[in-house]
Amino acid sequence: MSDDRPKSAFELAMERLRQKDKEASIDDRPLTDEQKAAIAEARQFYKAKVAEREILHQAALRAAGTHEEIERLNEELRRDKERLVNDRDRKIAEIRREKSS
Repeated sequence: MSDDRPKSAFELAMERLRQKDKEASIDDRPLTDEQKAAIAEARQFYKAKVAEREILHQAALRAAGTHEEIERLNEELRRDKERLVNDRDRKIAEIRREKSS
């Protein structure tokens, strides 16, 4: 194939992302097996935490007496899930930054 062919939207987007990473000094080194395992473990841990929080939320909803209490519980669940996702993403970024041993 010729390099003069038109690029797809996907190729253009990936090119822009690579350029942003390059400007932000993010290297493109592959993950080690240990890093992959640690990332999978972190994802599984936070998935379990979210599931646990949702179960507790359902129990609290059954005990709720007013519409305002239900709204408060839903807002708490939303905040907790958002916090857990942020914690997970921060942990994964930390794992990615670790130097391979």
